[in-house]
Amino acid sequence: MALAFRNVDASPRDPVETWPYEGLVTVIERGLVPDWQPIFAELRRRPWGVVARRIEQYLSYAPRESVAVLFRLAIDRARHDQEESERAEVSARVREAIRASGLTAAAFAEEVGTSASRMSTYASGKVVPSATMLTRIERAGPSLLP
Repeated sequence: MALAFRNVDASPRDPVETWPYEGLVTVIERGLVPDWQPIFAELRRRPWGVVARRIEQYLSYAPRESVAVLFRLAIDRARHDQEESERAEVSARVREAIRASGLTAAAFAEEVGTSASRMSTYASGKVVPSATMLTRIERAGPSLLP
């Protein structure tokens, strides 16, 4: 039997982000794995978005059973993956700025006011620079060319 919403102006076939809170809870509580797939896909797309926040709201009072644990894990995994992707993007931007400067990494680090070892951690992605430092790095990259 297909899952349906009651007393809600939406359908499970609509995009997940358009479902009202009650529809989301219905799918979590009464749906099966295939019904949950659109929710998981939306969590991967927007780990801090409206759907994730609504699920967190639900999880704040839901019984800690396997379904609730599964959705908590899905949110945590989506956020972890997004953070890893963002960390990789920042390190690529740092490496590109160093390359664009035409300087060695050590000379570039000195130009932007940090140590060579700290710059290495930024370029490798082990450490994410502050917003101020990233701005300084990106501004310095191409501006240091002769």
